[in-house]
Amino acid sequence: MTAVAPLPFRPQAVLFDMDGLMLDSERAILDCLAQASAEQGHDLPYSLWLQMVGGSEAVCRGLLHQHLDPEPAQTLLDRAHALYEVVVDAGVPHRPGIVELLDWLQARGIPRAVATSTKRPLALRKLRAAGLLERFDAVCTSSDVAHPKPAPDIYLLAASTLGVDPLRCLVLEDSPTGVRAALAAGMTPVQVPDMLHPDEEVRGLRHRIVTSLGEAQRLLEARLATADPA
Repeated sequence: MTAVAPLPFRPQAVLFDMDGLMLDSERAILDCLAQASAEQGHDLPYSLWLQMVGGSEAVCRGLLHQHLDPEPAQTLLDRAHALYEVVVDAGVPHRPGIVELLDWLQARGIPRAVATSTKRPLALRKLRAAGLLERFDAVCTSSDVAHPKPAPDIYLLAASTLGVDPLRCLVLEDSPTGVRAALAAGMTPVQVPDMLHPDEEVRGLRHRIVTSLGEAQRLLEARLATADPA
């Protein structure tokens, strides 16, 4: 296995996005949107749904309004939400490596928080159904802040809730929107891309990009294996 260069600091907390990072929900959400669109006879490109990855409800609604009037857009969203409710109740599958990483962090006493653009009631339902809710010391959602990602609010709230300096927080994100939120909060993001592969602009942010949660764990293992306590 290729050696992994350690992180530049020893994190005092790890903050997790939810959809697309811990749960394989982005595909499910986009499939529900595409199905609702097809059912209602709209000819909308799949690229539109991809633009919504990592965005808040308001951002997604705004993108949809570029293609549909408010009334048909709302009808589409209502149908997509109904389809997604079925998926949530069945339990959204984990992304590979999440349980192993949470086990590893918990064994070392490293605090963990969720910072998700999902509204609180749905976020708690999804985490509970996936068996992950009790694995976190805090859950922060878009219901809890004035400004969603890419604003830093949700990550600053998570750090404050854990009582950890933002500069000592490691953030795990799958989307460019979340990466920008973490950077705006003064934190160190590691991106684990799912449906959106980083383009030149995103790579220009000069953050770490890994291929899996397992690789993200190896970054942490390499840091904690050093004698440097900083």
